[in-house]
Amino acid sequence: MVDIRIMLVDDHEVVRTGLKAFLETQPGLVVIAQAGSGETALQLAKELSPDVILMDITMPGMDGLEATRQIKAVCPQCKVLALTVHADEQYFFEMLAAGADGYVTKQVAAEELVEAIRAVASGQVYLQPALASWLLSDYLRLRTQCQEQERTSLGYQISNGLKALSKRELQVLERVAQGMTSVQIGEALGISPKTVARHRERIMSKLNMHSSAELVRFAIRTGLIDAG
Repeated sequence: MVDIRIMLVDDHEVVRTGLKAFLETQPGLVVIAQAGSGETALQLAKELSPDVILMDITMPGMDGLEATRQIKAVCPQCKVLALTVHADEQYFFEMLAAGADGYVTKQVAAEELVEAIRAVASGQVYLQPALASWLLSDYLRLRTQCQEQERTSLGYQISNGLKALSKRELQVLERVAQGMTSVQIGEALGISPKTVARHRERIMSKLNMHSSAELVRFAIRTGLIDAG
């Protein structure tokens, strides 16, 4: 088995020392470099191309967010696993946006940290389960926004469509949607079937529709007929 080559990035030497001592007790893991700043991490990443970089976020000078962005730009093959004290939604999304392949807090169990390192090294994304719910919440929020935008857009289209139709055309549309034939519509409205056909053509042209099925769907959405 090929060793996973790890670089530790944290501005606290005692943290790096403790992590190195623990990780090197794990089979297949080897710490090849340490950095106390984002600037140093960037330089070492270029020189050594580690498999996994354990990246702190809050550091003087270049922080972990900017270091991750720059490392990913020049060494996209390096996997970045955020290891931070911040169980914070803003940092979480900012690190993912910067290109991080995983996110765990320093309160994570030792076994889970090893699992996270192995996961990102193999090309997976690893998010600490306690934090991953933020992604679901964000997805649901975005989905709701999209649905609201779609409803607003649909309402605008329907409103414009109705405004484009004359009173007689609305009467014809309603009866077309109810399944009435041109003859039946003509009898109901006191006009000839040919006139009904002309109204139908104008309705389709104004609404940019090409079939009776589309007219039916439009009539249901506008409330001209009851879908039930």
